Amino acid sequence: MSGTGSPELTVSDATDLRVAVVAAQWHRTVMDGLLDGAQRALDDLGVTTRTVLRVPGSFELPVAAAVLARQGVDAVVALGVVIRGGTPHFDYVCQGVTEGLTRVSVDTGVPVGFGVLTCDTEAQAIARAGLAGSTEDKGHEAASAAVATAAVLRAATEPGRWPVAPTP
Repeated sequence: MSGTGSPELTVSDATDLRVAVVAAQWHRTVMDGLLDGAQRALDDLGVTTRTVLRVPGSFELPVAAAVLARQGVDAVVALGVVIRGGTPHFDYVCQGVTEGLTRVSVDTGVPVGFGVLTCDTEAQAIARAGLAGSTEDKGHEAASAAVATAAVLRAATEPGRWPVAPTP
């Protein structure tokens, strides 16, 4: 989700959803902002059942998300940051994390909120981390998106809701 043009998410009832947040430890200031934003979103949405795990870096997010998704949570929020350096490491990590988190979501049917910043500079990451003076709050956005998707999936799988007529 981008800060410009992002949708207005409405979640009618998320109080009984179980949400896991997995956050990397690299770039502590940025990560603390992302995690605070995710926690605020869960508070705003009334989610009280949550687990927070910290892993060493962004590359470790997919395996932790997979384990959490298989534990019966309704949504996972993955938070990390990868800042471009002078080697191809950035490209490999970003691709691996993105593909890994996508696979977790599709393979398990559990929504994964993508709160992984992939930035050229630390200043760009700070601007998106939800800190004082930041222009965006990607941790809040990722948690909100994961919970909203979990709520939609729950509503779509409730007895009596199917078949749903396709929209034109």
